[in-house]
Amino acid sequence: MNKNITPTNATEETSEEAIEISKSQRKREANELLNLGKQLIAMPEARLKRMPLDDDLRREIDFARSIRANGARKRQMMTVGKKLRQRDVFELIEAVHDIQNKDRKLNARHHHIEAWRDALIDGSDQNLTYLLEKAPAINAQTLRQLIRNARKEIKLNKPPASSRKLFKLLRESDEQ
Repeated sequence: MNKNITPTNATEETSEEAIEISKSQRKREANELLNLGKQLIAMPEARLKRMPLDDDLRREIDFARSIRANGARKRQMMTVGKKLRQRDVFELIEAVHDIQNKDRKLNARHHHIEAWRDALIDGSDQNLTYLLEKAPAINAQTLRQLIRNARKEIKLNKPPASSRKLFKLLRESDEQ
């Protein structure tokens, strides 16, 4: 029996009653909220504190984090998903998406710097000249020395200490 069907003697229908949500759509929404709950449970404590959570939901998430038994943890995740379905989670979803976007940007920046480091070590002096034109604040002598040492470390199969220092120098110049 469909609960969204209104009696025939009803004079007015609200917009909520007129729109029927399919069972499949309700399941998709429930799964999305369950995934949101899983993300919240897996989130580091510092990030979780910045989330707009009420006390009841926060307690359920903390309890789920403390459980180690797999079956009990699954049941508690379902409870968190149920609590999320009972709330307006728009702000919470936005906060999680903001954090994910920041993480993606940080990872992209990290990969970009790694690519520059690898290009400087493997490449020619054209890459170095281009970089020095783009970032004149970098100490050219230090940069050349780190590149030379990194190449030497690769040849001798030594730990990449100079490569790490080069990455750090490039990251600091990128931040400026």
